[in-house]
Amino acid sequence: MARVRYGARTEAEIAAARTASAKLPDIWSTGVVALWESDPDAVAAVLPPPLKPTGRPLVRVNISKVDLPGYPLGAGSFAVAAAHDGVEGWYPLVMPMTHERALIGGREVFGEPKKLGEVTVERDGLVVRAALARHGIAFVEVRGAVSGDLPLPEPARKTDFYFKFLPAVDGSGFDAHPVLVHCVRNEKVRRLERVTGDVVLRESMYDPVVDLPVRELVEITLGEKTTDQTGRVVEHVSAQALLPYIHQRYDDPRQILDGPPEGSA
Repeated sequence: MARVRYGARTEAEIAAARTASAKLPDIWSTGVVALWESDPDAVAAVLPPPLKPTGRPLVRVNISKVDLPGYPLGAGSFAVAAAHDGVEGWYPLVMPMTHERALIGGREVFGEPKKLGEVTVERDGLVVRAALARHGIAFVEVRGAVSGDLPLPEPARKTDFYFKFLPAVDGSGFDAHPVLVHCVRNEKVRRLERVTGDVVLRESMYDPVVDLPVRELVEITLGEKTTDQTGRVVEHVSAQALLPYIHQRYDDPRQILDGPPEGSA
C-alpha cells in the first residue's frame, strides 16, 4: 500500500525533524522599528493582569522582511512596554504575518497574537516606507528618509509576554487554565541606520492601534538583525481576569462562540 501521508510519523522521522529545526542557520531580516511614548492610561488599559506598566508608556512597532530561502516572509509586531515579576519587556497586541506557517507556529506554541496580514518594507535610495495592513487598511505606516548610520549595539536579550489559551468548547471561558509565557529573544544586529520621519496610525475596527497615539516620537531605525527565541511558562493566570481581554486575539470575538454548521458533525 502506498504511504498514507496523514498517517502517523515514525519516531525516526520525528527525531529528524527536531534535529533539523535545531540546526537552522542565522536568518537575517531587514526591518523598520519605530518607538514612541503614548498615553499612559491607554497603555495600562491594554495590559491583562498580571502584566503592569513600566516607567514609560512606550509603544514599539517592528515591520520586517525575512530572507527565508524560497520562502520570503513579512512579519510585524505592534507592542506596548510591560513588566512582570521584575522583568521588563513587551506585550504585543497584534503580529501580522504574510504566511500561514509563521502564524500557526507562533500562535499554537507560544500564544503569540499572530494574524494573516500584509507587510511592506520598501527603500528607494534614502526614502523608506514600511506598513502593516489587514482587511485593506494600512493601520500602521512608517515614512521617512535615512539620515545616517548608527553604531551597532551589542547582542541583546529581550523578552516578550504572551498569553497562551484555548477558548472553551461550550463558550464558557477556557478549556484549561491560561498561562503566561515569557519568550526570550537573543538579538544580533549587523547594520543599523537612523530614519527621520513619522508614524501614521489609521482607524481600523480590526486593529484599533490608533487608540495608542504618538505623543512623542523617540526614534525610527532601519536595520538588519537576526534573533533566536525560547519560551517558558512562568505561571498560570486567572481565567476570570484574562477573559475581558480575549477580544484582542480575534477580529470578531463572537467567532469563538460559533457552533459547527448544521450537518457538519
